[in-house]
Amino acid sequence: MKFMDKDFLLGNETAKRLYEDFAKDMPIIDYHCHINPREIYEDRKFDNITQIWLGGDHYKWRLIRSNGVTENEITGDADDYTKFLRFAEALPKAIGNPMYHWTHLELKKYFGYDGILNAKTAPEVWDICNKKLSCDDMTVRQIIERSGVKMIGTTDDPIDDLIWHRKLRDEGKFKTAVLPSFRPDKAVNIEKPGFTDYIAKLSEISEINIESVCDVKSALSARLDYFCELGCRATDHGLDYVVYEEADDSEIETIFKKAMNGEKISQSDADKYKTAILIHLGREYARRGIVMQIHYGAQRNTNFAMFEKLGPDTGYDCISVRDCGYAITSFLNALERDSLLPKTILYSLNPHDNELLDTIIGSFQGPEIAGKIQHGSAWWFSDTKSGMEAQIRSLANLSILGNFIGMLTDSRSFLSYTRHEYFRRILCNIIGTWVENGEYPDDSEALENIVKGICYFNAEKYFNI
Repeated sequence: MKFMDKDFLLGNETAKRLYEDFAKDMPIIDYHCHINPREIYEDRKFDNITQIWLGGDHYKWRLIRSNGVTENEITGDADDYTKFLRFAEALPKAIGNPMYHWTHLELKKYFGYDGILNAKTAPEVWDICNKKLSCDDMTVRQIIERSGVKMIGTTDDPIDDLIWHRKLRDEGKFKTAVLPSFRPDKAVNIEKPGFTDYIAKLSEISEINIESVCDVKSALSARLDYFCELGCRATDHGLDYVVYEEADDSEIETIFKKAMNGEKISQSDADKYKTAILIHLGREYARRGIVMQIHYGAQRNTNFAMFEKLGPDTGYDCISVRDCGYAITSFLNALERDSLLPKTILYSLNPHDNELLDTIIGSFQGPEIAGKIQHGSAWWFSDTKSGMEAQIRSLANLSILGNFIGMLTDSRSFLSYTRHEYFRRILCNIIGTWVENGEYPDDSEALENIVKGICYFNAEKYFNI
């Protein structure tokens, strides 16, 4: 079998047919990512492959570090070719790692390179990629359009002015919708450094004098309205763990005032404040008809020395094992009780939560839309081949796979759209195997609806694109 040929990951004839006929050419809705909207508006052209591949990509940084490379040649002052070479040297050892597949899918799709990246081929690949990147059809907008992306959901703080989203909208030339997503983590994390400074900034941009929790809620609602004016379809919460600890309004106000005065608060007090803010926001999302995304289960900044040196989101996080089942159901129940449970996507970084989430979503579905509550696609450390398979199989076992809204990149790279291809091949192989095993009929119409729905149409409807 040829390495990563046209039948890559497609283990039987039905899988091949499903991918070629139904999945391969479907458009992409990348409803959650971390790319910079300014680079889209300015239609950035990258100088070399290191800039577009290794800049900000902590997936690759972790891989290179695991090969015993000094930090200077990963995130430091080393020249771009040296950083690329260190990645090329590490890659051949990464057998079984999805990075190996993603890398070669990207080289093939965007640079026409069918070979293997390693230390020996690195000079050739460097030249091929950089020559291609110098062409006018390899600007950011061109990459997005040729990838078939219909919508991009960026990740944006409530205090962002969203100037680049506004410029893109007003310009009206770019076919792909670039929409902001509301990420209010810094207003929620009352116990973390910088909270008081952040509240001051929120007060300034919302033009609301924040002196109470009620004022925080009003400011966040005002900013949410501004996001919706610019097409916001989803919000996102990056929670270390899901919280639910009720308290009366007076107690929450006391907690808030302590934090604003610089006093240390307990984790229990922090969780009470967080619960109040999250319930308020969930209700506001429901009133506006936008999607609530909850990503949880990360243990962050585990290497304190490197955190102090490089800051957050640099590759020093890991999976948390904290049990959040009771908190999740209590939180969803509090919103459902008031008939204000929004469309919700739940993602756990811990794959052991798959069955938990699939039974939770079945407890809170509603008639507004099929699959109102979603188990989000395998995320971060779980978006491996086996991780995607486990999430898909669990969802199929315990819910309705045909209503799944499918894949997202969760990436900072404009070349990551091949992750949708990776997912689609894995999906078609699983479904094709069920058909070949006699577990599902070879009903072309039904299979087409399932595959095309998961690849595109379910997300199109879910996010009102």
